[in-house]
Amino acid sequence: MSKRPLTEEALKKVNNRYELVHAAAKLAKRLYETGAESFVTEEGIPLKKTVIAIDKIAKGEAKIIKPEEIIKEEE
Repeated sequence: MSKRPLTEEALKKVNNRYELVHAAAKLAKRLYETGAESFVTEEGIPLKKTVIAIDKIAKGEAKIIKPEEIIKEEE
């Protein structure tokens, strides 16, 4: 995992910065709630869950489901 989140890469997965912030915040909250493992940098500094969330979005490990997609699946 890189030292800094791959923000530019993550922005390619979403429509705008607001959507990235919203998605990363939701994912970070879920990571805190589930007690997900924290990552530690080479210097021994633990990464915050928000950094991990943005990294997961950038790498495509987290799928962003938009409200209109949820409605279509329910029909």
